[in-house]
Formats: sequence, structure tokens, C-alpha cells
Amino acid sequence: MMSDSSAATVVETPFRAFICIVCSFIYNEAEGWPAQGIAPGTRWEDVPDTWECPDCGVTKADFEMIQL
Repeated sequence: MMSDSSAATVVETPFRAFICIVCSFIYNEAEGWPAQGIAPGTRWEDVPDTWECPDCGVTKADFEMIQL
């Protein structure tokens, strides 16, 4: 029998959000962007580098993480 102190601890990282610095579009990891094939729960680092902002067309390089 495992004691509570020896059980593996799973720490879930909260979902984050990123804002386009050009047009203020917000990509929320929890919501994804299904219209462009990005499933809910997709982490920012897993969004393809070729992905473009749906509102203004800039790339991921023009997004910054924001606090929700």
C-alpha cells in the first residue's frame, strides 16, 4: 500500500491566453480555435508556427501572453 507522501503528484498547468499585439485578437488555450483545426486544450507551443491570426493575418511571433 502506498502512503500519500509517496504517491506521484500531478500538477496541471493552468491554461493561458495570448493576445495579438496588432489587432488584440485573443487565443485562449482552453478554447483553441476549432474553425482553423486547433482543438480546445491546445497549448500555445503546440500551435503550428505557420498559424496566422484569424483577424489580421500576423504570425505567432506577434502574440504576447496575457493574464486572464
